[in-house]
Amino acid sequence: MEFQPLNIAILTISDTRSEADDKSGDTLVSLLTNAGHCLAKRSIVKDEITLIADKFSEWSKNPEIDVIISTGGTGLTRRDVTPEALALVAEKNIPGFGELFRWISYQNIGTSTIQSRADAAITNGTYIFILPGSPGACRDGWEGILADQLDIRHKPCNFTELIGRLK
Repeated sequence: MEFQPLNIAILTISDTRSEADDKSGDTLVSLLTNAGHCLAKRSIVKDEITLIADKFSEWSKNPEIDVIISTGGTGLTRRDVTPEALALVAEKNIPGFGELFRWISYQNIGTSTIQSRADAAITNGTYIFILPGSPGACRDGWEGILADQLDIRHKPCNFTELIGRLK
């Protein structure tokens, strides 16, 4: 089977980052393009639940976007609201993503991984993966899970093969 590139949008959640210093977003863009996927959109939004949910909803309705990956806002502070925004738009949750992410992350940062609320869901037939806001966490999520699951050649199964049946 031949590689099937996906259109992936990257959303950075931050009150302080700009395009000039968005290292986590840069990491994800580099990883996905090096893997052969296409960057469909990229944006930065503030840690505001409605702004995040609105962007998830807007992008999930765009037929030119297969996958949304966000970085940031998954911690425990008052301003960390990405999981709550995801919950507002999620049609189907993918709980195994967050569980596996924390297991992978544990190998690198030990028990500090318990502070991550990484998660995933499907909305409007589009995958949404939310990762912590550090380049290391983005690399863990991509290399440990998404690189395989977003590759049609990965067996015994992968997210890519289901895309046509999600809508």
